[in-house]
Formats: sequence, structure tokens, C-alpha cells
Amino acid sequence: MAATVGGLGLMTNVAIAFPRNPIHLAHQANDHQLLSGGRFILGLGTQVRAQIEKRFGAQFDHPVERMTELVAALRAIFQAWSSGERLDFRGEYYRHTLMTPTFNPGPNPHGPPPIYVGALGPRLTRATAEHADGLLVMPFGSKRFLHHHTMPAVREGLRAGGRRAEEFAIMPEIIVSAGETDAEREQADAGTRRLLAFYGSTPAYRPVLAAHGWEDLQPELNAMSKQGRWQEMASLIDDEMMHTIAACGTPKEIAAHIRDRIDGVSDTVCLYQAAPIGLETLAAIVDELR
Repeated sequence: MAATVGGLGLMTNVAIAFPRNPIHLAHQANDHQLLSGGRFILGLGTQVRAQIEKRFGAQFDHPVERMTELVAALRAIFQAWSSGERLDFRGEYYRHTLMTPTFNPGPNPHGPPPIYVGALGPRLTRATAEHADGLLVMPFGSKRFLHHHTMPAVREGLRAGGRRAEEFAIMPEIIVSAGETDAEREQADAGTRRLLAFYGSTPAYRPVLAAHGWEDLQPELNAMSKQGRWQEMASLIDDEMMHTIAACGTPKEIAAHIRDRIDGVSDTVCLYQAAPIGLETLAAIVDELR
């Protein structure tokens, strides 16, 4: 797509960072930036401890410090390629001190790609605002959590980095449950409830539930997930919770939810499709947002 579809912006949302080495990430990101004509964004995420350690077999300790250092390592690699200077990055988690001409792609005519980081907790959100080019707001969220938890942490990070708000991109992602007919909406809502139950079972997402007084649901969902009771979990996601976290209904209703949620924060949004949305419905949502 990068090489053949003109004018198309591309972003990883997100590339799971810790199982990958900064050199791997840098080469892939550089190639996508080159192929897309400078329209690529490298979006990185930590994932959660269980997935990183048990599924990927990688290390997860000190995730905020590790991610911050990984961003710095990427910048050092991009700078070495751009300037021709010696690569000499020595950190606690990553060390890159060799870049022979054979493996040096040289300067990218479009410059290095921007680095965005997905974050939910206050420490990683602050670090992202201090060190990265943009924040990918996690899809399991709400208007209250975005404005009362995420944005204060962003402002703290920008102050710590001596940066202006205009220098930092914020890209919310919102789960969408769409349908034009009652039957379509019922089917989409069922998939959305399953998705929210999956997210809600993860301890990392408990703060979002706690912002609305629903924190007791997280350990219950977690216990059910360990028992493999995935279908039953969805029944615990009531209408209030679903409509708070996800944008549901007709294209007009979905657009109204999105505009209200991100007003004053961003003019760009990612739509997380819990189930594939038909092209006509998706186009209608886009038209309503415009």
C-alpha cells in the first residue's frame, strides 16, 4: 500500500515494541517512510506484562523507562543514518555502537518518521508527551478518562520536556459499534460487548473502569477469563458501560459521540472496528464527522 497507493497515510497502531529490537524497528520504519513518500507514522505500544512475557517470551520490567529509552535509541539510529556520524547509543536496556556502511541506508529524503506511543497509565502518558512525537490514546477509554486523566498527564509531560502543545500530536482511538438497521446494530453491539469484556478483564485497564465507579467488574472479568468463560463475560457489559466506552448506533449518533468526546483535544481520530463496518456505513460516519 505504501508503494502503490498515492496520498495514503500509514501508521502502525501499534507495533508491539519490546519483542522487537530498535534496529529492526528503525529499518522497517525507514523503509515504510521511503515507500510512502514521507507519509508513515511509527506507532509503538508496550502491550501488557502477561502478553510480553508469556506469549512473546520477552522482557517487560520497567516498561516506562524501557519505552522511553527505546524512543531515544530510535532517534539515535535515525540521526546516525541521516548525518553519517558514528552510532554510539549506550543505555540501560539497549546498546547500539556499530553501523557499518553495508547496513546503513543513508539519509531518508523525507526525514525520519514521527514516533507515536500508545499509553494509558499516567507515567507512560507523561513520558510519551515529554519524549515522543505523539500519543495514541488507547481505545478502551471514555470522555471522562480522556479529559480528567489522560490530558492532565499530557500537560505535565509537555511542561517537563519544555514543549508546546502544538509540537505534540494526540490521536484518540474510539471503538465503534455501527449498523444501519436494528439487526445490524444488534450484531455489532454483541461483538462490542465481547471486546469490552476482553479489555475490561485486563488489570491495566482497571483505571478506566474506576473513573466511572465500575472498578469491581475488572477482577470478576479477569477471573472468568482464566476459566475460559469468554461468552459469559460479555453479558456483564451493560448498555451504560457500552455507550460510555464505545460509539454506538447510526453514523450520525456515532459521529456525535466522537465529536463530544474529543472536543478540544484533537481533530484526528482512529475508528476501532469491533467488527468489520460496511463501506457505505463507514463512509457515512466519515461524512458525518466532516
